[in-house]
Amino acid sequence: MSPVLFLMKPHMKSSSLAMLGLILAMLIWGSSFIAFKIVLEFYPPMFIVAARMGIASLVFILIWRLWYGKWDYREGDWKIFLVMAACEPCLYFLFEAWALKFTTASEAGVMTSMLPMLVAIMAGLMLSEKIGLYYWVGLVISMPGVIWLSLSGEPGEQASNPMLGNFLELCAMVVAAVYTVALRFLSSRYSTWLLTSIQAFAGFVFFLPLFLIFEFQPFVFHFDAMVLILYLGSIVTLVAYGLYNHGIKVLSASQATIFTNLIPVFTLILAFVILGERISFEQYMAVVMIMAGVLISQVKEKAPDIPVETF
Repeated sequence: MSPVLFLMKPHMKSSSLAMLGLILAMLIWGSSFIAFKIVLEFYPPMFIVAARMGIASLVFILIWRLWYGKWDYREGDWKIFLVMAACEPCLYFLFEAWALKFTTASEAGVMTSMLPMLVAIMAGLMLSEKIGLYYWVGLVISMPGVIWLSLSGEPGEQASNPMLGNFLELCAMVVAAVYTVALRFLSSRYSTWLLTSIQAFAGFVFFLPLFLIFEFQPFVFHFDAMVLILYLGSIVTLVAYGLYNHGIKVLSASQATIFTNLIPVFTLILAFVILGERISFEQYMAVVMIMAGVLISQVKEKAPDIPVETF
């Protein structure tokens, strides 16, 4: 362990490690757009998601002693569990899987920068929290950028319908915001491993029937694609979600979601290096608008913390 972290007070070490974990989680999530885009060349989207959730579920079964512990279950919590699992991974991956069929990994990654503002708005709608003026200003600036980014995308080999793809990714961010609010509520009562495992099991149960009903096709083994699915199911689903869920538990929901602003940066870099994706000048300007709106939303006023015992 770093000498600096060792000398910190316990709560400072916990917060600092949570932040470092969140940065690593954002890098991993940024890479997931690239991996998913590559695997889509070999397998349909529902199969990819079902397989990664199945892999994650299998790992959780193997390490069940780490996450199975005393539950502080309270009556009525099943409703919040249902909301959490329905939003993410179910609806989230449903939107994102199809989004990446129609748009580039770069543009989909940029859409994730809307999450911090959406979390604050969801907290206001679901928890009656006051939303600061800067959030509304940031939203007014960012949303035209999102629309511009979608409209400026031209159909091509890597993006057959960028407008539709970007809209679906924005839908994914909306359900991710609801998920974050629900997760923050549950994280005070249940372990990070337990919450992450429930997501994995729910995702597998949800996506496997969808694949069998709508996308079933004879299986053909592609080594490189299967390695990437293994990466998505183990590193992305387990490690990234585990780190993010831990960050939500140690910090506030608003503090943790601010780190998602790093996803588009990592995604753009990785998409350029690995996929050779390019974005136009108009798209760069749209990205600037989105990021400017996000930064303004964080000025002076922080997103309201979510009262853990209120829902």
